[in-house]
Amino acid sequence: MKKITLFFFLLFQLSTFSQAEPKEPIKMPLAKEDGKEASELSFAIIEEVPLFPGCEDVERNKRLNCFQAKMNEHIQNNFKYPREARIRNIQGKVVVMFIINKEGIIENIVAKGPENCGNCEILEKEAIRIMSKLPQMTPGKQKGKAVKVKYSQPLTFKLQ
Repeated sequence: MKKITLFFFLLFQLSTFSQAEPKEPIKMPLAKEDGKEASELSFAIIEEVPLFPGCEDVERNKRLNCFQAKMNEHIQNNFKYPREARIRNIQGKVVVMFIINKEGIIENIVAKGPENCGNCEILEKEAIRIMSKLPQMTPGKQKGKAVKVKYSQPLTFKLQ
């Protein structure tokens, strides 16, 4: 049962990456040295994307793909369908957003479940748990300086 659920979860994740780019990229404000906002930055257009451990020696133009592959591997290795959600037949898509800070540490993890979903906080809590286990990364860089980068990841919880 767990393997079948995981298979469909991964199948959905792969199809998610093949969909068209969203019209509005996710933007993250950058701070100037004096603490004031300098500009907004998208994960998709950052000069140097954050590096997941194991992606350091990958060619620069393939680092985003490596990041996504390592993220999927991390999710697969840490995914546990919450028992309470199985009992209550709770399922749906949860979008998890977080920041990879200037030190490469994951912070400000927030999860948003589907609208009109009673008890989806069970799924949101599991999504946050998975992302809180992410390893420290090499931070993203803009103009040679480490910057905070906002990232979002969909997780699909589906029962068979």
